[in-house]
Amino acid sequence: MKHFYFVAFLISICCNPLIAQVTINELDADTPSTDDQEFIELLTTPETSLDGYVLVLFNGSSSGGDSSYFAFDLDGLVADVNGIVLIGSNNVVPVPDFILFDNTIQNGADAIAIYQGDEQDFPEGTLATTANLVDALVYDTNDSDDTNLLNLLGETAQINEGGNGASSSNSIQLNSTGGYDVTTPTPGQLNDGSGVVFNFIGASASQTAYNEGEEIIINFTTTTAVTNTTEFTFTLDNAGFNSADFTGETSVTIAAGASTGQTTITLIDDQDDEGDEELKITFGEMPEGFKRANDNVIIRIIDNDFTTASYGTPLAPTYDQVESTQPDGYYDSIDTLADDALVQALQDIIADPSIVRAQTYSDIIDILKEADQSPLNSNQVWLVYTEQQRPKLDFQTSGGSNEGLWNREHTYPRSRGGFNDIEYDQVADGIDIFTTTKADSLRHANSDAHALRAADGPENSSRSNQDYGEYSGPTGNQGSFYGDVARSIFFLTIRYNGLDVVSGNPANTTVGALGDLDILLDWHRNDPPDDYEMNRNNVIYNWQFNRNPFIDMPDLVEYIWGTNVGEQWTNPLGVEDNKLSDMTIYPNPSSGAITITAPQETGKVFLFDTLGREVYKDNFQSGSPIIHNLPSGVYIVKVMTSATATTRKLIVR
Repeated sequence: MKHFYFVAFLISICCNPLIAQVTINELDADTPSTDDQEFIELLTTPETSLDGYVLVLFNGSSSGGDSSYFAFDLDGLVADVNGIVLIGSNNVVPVPDFILFDNTIQNGADAIAIYQGDEQDFPEGTLATTANLVDALVYDTNDSDDTNLLNLLGETAQINEGGNGASSSNSIQLNSTGGYDVTTPTPGQLNDGSGVVFNFIGASASQTAYNEGEEIIINFTTTTAVTNTTEFTFTLDNAGFNSADFTGETSVTIAAGASTGQTTITLIDDQDDEGDEELKITFGEMPEGFKRANDNVIIRIIDNDFTTASYGTPLAPTYDQVESTQPDGYYDSIDTLADDALVQALQDIIADPSIVRAQTYSDIIDILKEADQSPLNSNQVWLVYTEQQRPKLDFQTSGGSNEGLWNREHTYPRSRGGFNDIEYDQVADGIDIFTTTKADSLRHANSDAHALRAADGPENSSRSNQDYGEYSGPTGNQGSFYGDVARSIFFLTIRYNGLDVVSGNPANTTVGALGDLDILLDWHRNDPPDDYEMNRNNVIYNWQFNRNPFIDMPDLVEYIWGTNVGEQWTNPLGVEDNKLSDMTIYPNPSSGAITITAPQETGKVFLFDTLGREVYKDNFQSGSPIIHNLPSGVYIVKVMTSATATTRKLIVR
């Protein structure tokens, strides 16, 4: 189709005053590294609204089928004094009129097109068409011509932005003859250098994070020196951060002949544990002749009033400090049962549709911030697999697996479980709004907090949908999550019909079966539930009204998958009854041997180090010494008898 440049625009408008002609003026589809500077520039009559137009991006690959992959209305966008509307990534200078996520625009062979219409006219997968087409550009980065896409859009030429790295420093620009030049990008200005040349202003600080009580010097810089003394205003408000959190001027004056100015903001140390926050430097209305070089600059404010928990991290676990919040009689119905009857009774408890609640996948973010809160810092979450903490604020909100961000990890991969989210899942509606759920509600496994953990984004991608054993965490990890993920898998297979855990490694395309059961059993036995996991169980119970029974009563695992299959389960004694058992371990501290006394006379004893690794196990006879010869340190003693299962801390000197 014919391309009009600026003069032709005026002629078109005179002839058809009811609608403004819009053309694609410049495209930068491939920018350095992370594609965070790509843009589309449109040209129309100066200061004209683009209401009634839609911009559509088409995928020319074999999988894309010359169909739409992204569309958005141009309603509300108004061209500047040069007739330009800029659409692009946040790092484009000047700031685009419409912000795209990084890496939105594909490299080619692809196309962008302007239509009269609405984005609803182009749902994903809509074949390219000339119906209501205003302008189109078919392009590539050293790719073969997509003749079908050219024909569908009525175009005769596919424009090459460059290849082998050249495209990252080029853009495709419409010239005055209606053809295209491939040259240095000129976002926000006319391609021939004419028109009003704007002065860009940007804001910056020397750090990306500050502590409460510190000062922030915000520097403002223009591209060229200002001709007259000029004042710029800005705001810092962002979510919970507001004027109560700082003092200082929210305006800056740049003197005539200068190109810089600054202001000092003092952060108030309010001594409240309100969590880390982020201020946002946002420009007010721009004076005539200026545009924003950047905007919405985020600076992290570290709350120094964070709290720590009384219990340890999974790397330094503690035991018996956090009590279960299960109601009295919660597990009464499983007592004396075995085999299928035991499994069914457990499912009747944890999938009871009259009690159990399903939350949305977006609610999971808030649940994990509470359930996976780091014991070392209330403003951070503890990450599974990588065994580290990370600020709660650093949650990943876009696609991919960005370094330094955390996201939601399904311990039972979604592709292996056959459950996915729906539109409703994208709404975080809080603890008091929920959905009824039952054992057959497999889709709700997508947002079951017992099955989700805070995880490092890239590590989550590395885990992918592998069986455990195939995946055992990153190199050098200490395995502090082994028992946790095992009990999560065990819970899911009882909670939902259609999920199973099996021995070995079924194909990664297998739906409804995850391995490896034998490895998960070992992980469960060698990494018993600690206080961190019990607290997590309590938090999730508060949201979902169900608990993971294998955290509350870890020995249950043996009666369903392990060494006690076929035997009747006996519920452990209550807290008060357990106190009456008079089980003792002495001496404590110990130096090579301990003695256990218990009314049951015999049982089994297990010793674990602080990393959850089993270092000793044997049968015991009440009153007879147990020679362990362990090195000095702190250990956890687990004593199992026919009536009780008890854990105690042991100090070895």
